[in-house]
Amino acid sequence: MVKPDDIRFIDALARDMNDHADLYERYGAADFVAVFTMLRSDGDAFRARVCVDGVKCVAVDEIDADDESMSDFRLEGPLDAWEAMFDDIVAHGGATGLQTVNSLALMGDRIRLVGSDPMGLDKFSRFNQTLQEFLDGAARIAARTTS
Repeated sequence: MVKPDDIRFIDALARDMNDHADLYERYGAADFVAVFTMLRSDGDAFRARVCVDGVKCVAVDEIDADDESMSDFRLEGPLDAWEAMFDDIVAHGGATGLQTVNSLALMGDRIRLVGSDPMGLDKFSRFNQTLQEFLDGAARIAARTTS
């Protein structure tokens, strides 16, 4: 089981992206800063900021709530929704059906897209395939750790 509310996991996704730039080249250069906010059952939250430039992840940081606005967009939801998404990715080699980040954000009932700048929110749609490939890196990471 993936533990998504750990900065080491998000950093591993970034390393996977940087190790597989060829997978991202087909989507074109991306430019976004995303925050993943995972709400834990104890009321605490894990927040990770991911900065993508071109076909590379150039920074990953664990941040405080005060820094969430320093992003183009934020994806926010309960930890169990994030775990379900990553479990689906690992089980199928990539997100399927309603577990894609696009479906989750469009439905907005488990993981929602948040942002105050329309241009920043647009980056979620514009670079959605790059973001999904980034998250799908969980399958590659799981395959390496089980083989």
